[in-house]
Amino acid sequence: MTRGAVRMAVMAGLVAMMTMAQGLTTTVKAAPDSFADLAEKVSPAVVNITTSTMVETNTGPGPQVPEGSPFEDFFRQFQNPDAPQQPHRSSALGSGFVISEDGFVVTNNHVIENADEIMIEFTSGQNLPAKVIGTDPKTDIAVLKVEAEKPLPYVPFGNSDTARVGDWVLAVGNPLGQGFSVSAGIVSARNRELSGSYDDYIQTDAAINRGNSGGPLFNMNGEVVGVNTAILSPNGGSIGIGFSMASNVVSKVVSQLQEFGETRRGWLGVRIQDVTPDVAEAMGLESAKGALVTDVPPGPGLDAGIQAGDVITSFDGVNVEDTRGLVRQVGDTADGKSVRVVVVREGKSQTILVTLGRRETAEGTEDTTAPAAQAEPSKAEVLGMSLSELNDTVRTELQLPPASKGLVITEVAEDSEAFDKGLRAGDVISEVGQQPIEVIGDLQARIDEAREGGRKSVLLLIRRMGEPRFVALTVDAE
Repeated sequence: MTRGAVRMAVMAGLVAMMTMAQGLTTTVKAAPDSFADLAEKVSPAVVNITTSTMVETNTGPGPQVPEGSPFEDFFRQFQNPDAPQQPHRSSALGSGFVISEDGFVVTNNHVIENADEIMIEFTSGQNLPAKVIGTDPKTDIAVLKVEAEKPLPYVPFGNSDTARVGDWVLAVGNPLGQGFSVSAGIVSARNRELSGSYDDYIQTDAAINRGNSGGPLFNMNGEVVGVNTAILSPNGGSIGIGFSMASNVVSKVVSQLQEFGETRRGWLGVRIQDVTPDVAEAMGLESAKGALVTDVPPGPGLDAGIQAGDVITSFDGVNVEDTRGLVRQVGDTADGKSVRVVVVREGKSQTILVTLGRRETAEGTEDTTAPAAQAEPSKAEVLGMSLSELNDTVRTELQLPPASKGLVITEVAEDSEAFDKGLRAGDVISEVGQQPIEVIGDLQARIDEAREGGRKSVLLLIRRMGEPRFVALTVDAE
C-alpha cells in the first residue's frame, strides 16, 4: 500500500471515529441550565399538609419536657404511670400534591394516619381543610379532598416505567417544616423493594428529608413519576438515598380510592415462593423461572384446581418471572375477573381458568381442615435430619392443626445441607417429590424414586408455624 493510500485510510478512520463520537453525544441529554422554569410550573400544585391529633400526656409529678426532646425518654422513668392523663393536641407536617382541579390531593398514608384535623396550605398562602377519601397502608398512599371556590392548579401522573437510571428528577415538598422547597437529583436505581408486597420504588439522590413525605417527584416534563415516601439514613437526614413510590403503582391505587374509597385488589388464593436453581433441577424444569405454589387454602385457586407443587409460568397472558412480579400483577387485576393461569404440573404445561377473588375480603380468613387419622410413630435419620412421624402428642406440643400430616424434624446436623438451607427442629415435612408423606417409608420411597430417575436432588415441602416453603436437598447416589 502506498503512502497516499495509507494516509487516505487513516483519514477515513479518523472521520469514522469522529462520526461515531458525534452520534454518541447526540443520544445523551445535556443537564438543564436551570430548574427554575420547571419549579415555577409545578409548585402551585404542591401543598404543605399539617395534621392535628389529640393525644394524652401523663401529668403526674416529675420533670416536664417538650415532646420530641432528647431528654423525653430519660425523664419518662420518673413519671407516675397511674397519674391522670391530660389530653393535648400534637401536630405533624408533610407534603402532597393536587391531581385534579376539583381538589383531590395525594399524599402518604403515614402523613395523615390517625389525624383528627388536616389542613392544606398552598404556595399562594391559602389554607383549606381536607377530608380523607381513602387510604392504602400497603403502598402508603392516601387521597384527600379540599373544597375550593376556584379550580385548583394540578399536576398529572407520568409513566414511571419510562424513567431510566440517570434521568433528572425534581423533588418538591416541605422538608423539616421549613416551607416549600425544591431539590434536584437523578434516578439512582429502579424497582427497589423495601417491605411491602406491592413495592416498586424509584431511588433518587434528590434531597428528601422529614416533611417531604407525600410530596411529588417530577420528571423534566413536569409529570409526577413518584411519591416521596422514605429515606435511608443513619441520622434521620438526607444522605442521598431516598425512595419514591412509582407513579404507575400510585395512579392505580388513587383511581380505586377515588372511586370506591378503598382498594380492590385481585386475589388468586395461593401461597408461592421463587423457583431457585436447585428447586428447578429437583423438579426437572428447564429454567429457574415462575412462581412455585407451596399451598392452596380455600379460595379461587383451589376452586379452579391449582395444586401445591404447580409452577405458575403465565398469568393473564403475561409471563411470570418470579413471585414478586406475580403478586403485583394479581393485585393490579380487578377482582371478579376470569384469567388464564398457565402452570407446569409433573413436567407438563396446562392452562387453568381462575375467577379472582378480592384480597381485602380474604385477608384474615383462617384455613379449615378435617381431622387426620392416627398413625404409629417411628423415627429415622435421613439426609442429615432426625425425623419422627406425627401423632396427637407431637401435634399438641408443636401447636399443629389436628389434620397435620408428615414427618417432624427433631434434630438437624449442623454440618448438613439441610442445616445450611435453614431446616430446623420443629419443621414439618409434608411432601417429598411433590407427593404427600405420612410415614418414614414414604420419604425413603420418594428418595429412591429420585435416584432411579437420575435426579441429583429431591424436593421437600416444609411447614414452619403453618407457613410452607419448598427446599431441594441433594440425594447421595447409591
